[in-house]
Amino acid sequence: MTDTTEQPNRHIRSFVRRQGRVSPAQSRAVETLLPRFGIPYAAQSLDLEQAFGRSAPKMLEIGFGMGDSTAVIALAHPGNDYLCLEVHTPGVGNLLKLIDAQSISNIRIIQHDAVEVLRDMLGDDTLNGVHIFFPDPWHKARHNKRRLIQAPFITRLVQKIKPGGYIHVATDWQDYAEQVLRVLSEEPLLQNTAADYAPRPAYRPLTKFEKRGLNLGHGVWDLVFKKLV
Repeated sequence: MTDTTEQPNRHIRSFVRRQGRVSPAQSRAVETLLPRFGIPYAAQSLDLEQAFGRSAPKMLEIGFGMGDSTAVIALAHPGNDYLCLEVHTPGVGNLLKLIDAQSISNIRIIQHDAVEVLRDMLGDDTLNGVHIFFPDPWHKARHNKRRLIQAPFITRLVQKIKPGGYIHVATDWQDYAEQVLRVLSEEPLLQNTAADYAPRPAYRPLTKFEKRGLNLGHGVWDLVFKKLV
């Protein structure tokens, strides 16, 4: 028998739980370091200052992949705190390894769906900035509905950002860049910092895949929008 009961909290996921190969070192990092640098998902408000043990600008990164850029940014900006969301265990383990090897103290990780973290854990006007670098483009037209950057998600995300804070999205898929530009431009609480696409901010390091793509003539689009005061 099919359950037809409405489930209002169910949403289209922008990711597939591809576990991938978790190396022994990544597995050890998750086991030994996640209890220290991780925050368990819970359907209750998270006190960010308590989570980091200090008062400082709070930045959110959604989907950090293997965490290499995340570690570079956090090390270069020790005055900021970075709450980093990722669902895939190899990436979580790799970032934890970097945190340990480089003695990074201003990163906390939640291994959970970003939509649910925003909905259940983060208060309004608590974030100074949001980084979404190279989200899954879901490039087949029939899968476009799975893309993270959609109007309802941005409406919820903007609520969590302080006035004057920003959203920075980077993608190497032109049609996704066009969609992101349209969605962010249509959000009344956001203002573009550029005429359309922004130059890559100095704080965002080039990844090895991005460098390879640029050498082959592929494009990368950065979009930086600020929340109106």
